[in-house]
Amino acid sequence: MLHMNISYIKSTYKNRKKYINLLMAASVTGIVLLSACTPEISQDQNADFNAYTHELFCSEVSSDTINLHYTLRNPEDYGIAEPEVSLGSFEADPDAARASAENMRSSLQQFSREELNLQNRITYDILDYQIKSAERSSDYLLYEEPLGLVSGVQTQFPVILSEYRFYDRQDVENYLELMEMTGDYFDSLIKFEREKAEAGLFMADYALDTVMEQCRAFLDMGDGNYLYSTFADRIEDVNELTKEEKSDYIQDNALAVSDCIYPAYEKLIAAMEELRGRGKNDKGLAYLPGGVDYYEITVRRQTGSDRSVEEMEDLTRRQMTDDLEAMEQVLGITTEKAQEAAASMGRKSAEEILARLQDGITASFPEAPDTVLEVKYVPEEMEEHLSPAFYMIPAIDNTEENVIYINQAQMNDDLTLFTTLAHEGYPGHLYQTVYYESTDPDPIRSLMDFGGYVEGWATYAEMGSYYLTPLPKEQATLLQKNSSIILGLYALADMGIHYDGWSRMDTVAFFSNYGITDAETIERIYELIIGSPGNYLKYYIGYVEFLELKKDWAEERGENFSQREFHEAVLRVGPAPFKIVEDYMWETGE
Repeated sequence: MLHMNISYIKSTYKNRKKYINLLMAASVTGIVLLSACTPEISQDQNADFNAYTHELFCSEVSSDTINLHYTLRNPEDYGIAEPEVSLGSFEADPDAARASAENMRSSLQQFSREELNLQNRITYDILDYQIKSAERSSDYLLYEEPLGLVSGVQTQFPVILSEYRFYDRQDVENYLELMEMTGDYFDSLIKFEREKAEAGLFMADYALDTVMEQCRAFLDMGDGNYLYSTFADRIEDVNELTKEEKSDYIQDNALAVSDCIYPAYEKLIAAMEELRGRGKNDKGLAYLPGGVDYYEITVRRQTGSDRSVEEMEDLTRRQMTDDLEAMEQVLGITTEKAQEAAASMGRKSAEEILARLQDGITASFPEAPDTVLEVKYVPEEMEEHLSPAFYMIPAIDNTEENVIYINQAQMNDDLTLFTTLAHEGYPGHLYQTVYYESTDPDPIRSLMDFGGYVEGWATYAEMGSYYLTPLPKEQATLLQKNSSIILGLYALADMGIHYDGWSRMDTVAFFSNYGITDAETIERIYELIIGSPGNYLKYYIGYVEFLELKKDWAEERGENFSQREFHEAVLRVGPAPFKIVEDYMWETGE
């Protein structure tokens, strides 16, 4: 029987800078702004292309205040004047999406790709990929769900506010203004959800119950809400403010939470309750008109893989077979015994584990710049509703400040904490982010979200971390392969539910075949997959794509194969669709 770690049911995620706008806006917002830039081409293609992407970056990063603040600490260094404070809004305009994509394509095609240098060619190919993705997605904007069960606005918005850094007085003023805009922002979210309901695309009632529960948990924090305490902590670092001014701002923040944030959540709850029963489908996307086509588009976007869903199912089963065979080779050790050994690893603090991981990867991974990391903990009141851990991406001009949040309620044992910190820290998200930024990439790359690469890399890091624990190699192998298989099962269930049309009973039967029979656990998995299509594929397919790239690299290099060189090659390409990573890793690795 496979040993299931319940924390996988809520997979770890990285807090993206742009999640406030979410993907239904990403298909439109970025292209709308970017397409406004029409380059003037001279003889120096690379200089012109760099000027063009700089203008794209400045336009997109200024689209809303949170996007700008989380991306740049010093916008003026990039020639960006202080724009009007804005939270953005939720909109779905297919015609605008298609027109903008076409305008963007016309602008991009004015450059000769062959005359660009290596890094610019990578950026060119990624922009071209993004245009095609926007075109494919344009008819499905209302299928997107900003109130996702794993990382929806209702849970992420307060976290993003709580991590909004104050560097000076203006940041505090902007923050308070953003809080006052929350009502209008949530109104646009409510309008979007009503449009979904009119189109027959609203969520099922059981998903609605989870969203409502998450919203109420936030409201139930009352005077103990972390938006009060984190504001007081952050404002202490603003040296230009007097003690009296800080006190006044703390009072202003308290009023904004009670008068703006809480009422916005209460209005959202009331509006969603009015939509109860409007969900026409309580199963997967396969039961919606055009749902299979939308799932294929979603999976391609989520994973960055060019494989069809059927090919992903085959790839998953092949990898699971390899993992099972590796488990069988570890004779005389049961999963339960290995788990008992893991539980006795010895309690270490998060900081001690991160130090061990940092030291343990030096032989196989290129050196990353020194940086500062602060470990924080999810507020107890929100532990049930937030993921086991998440990494807050720093501004690209301030990568020395990093934050990882740990959800202590979902750290079941020492091994879970160890592998989670590998996923979020070293050599996972933090390491990948800081290393890539040290290569001085085109800033436009920081605004492109490739979840398959990013989460696939972090899962690859997590799986490798089992062998950095104090456990004997055989036990580490058994536990790592078990973990990989469990995640593979979730990936197959994701595809089965949304692409093949599995019912709840089909899902129960599927997991029962692998010895997983706890009805409550399977029910929770089913509902999370319904609420976040393709989410598990980011992690699993992304992870396996890295394994496939490593196989290709090892076959090509033969006796000269080096893990460190492979890691450096794919890290230097940076977040991108896997076909682009595959095409360019040979050049960046030379």
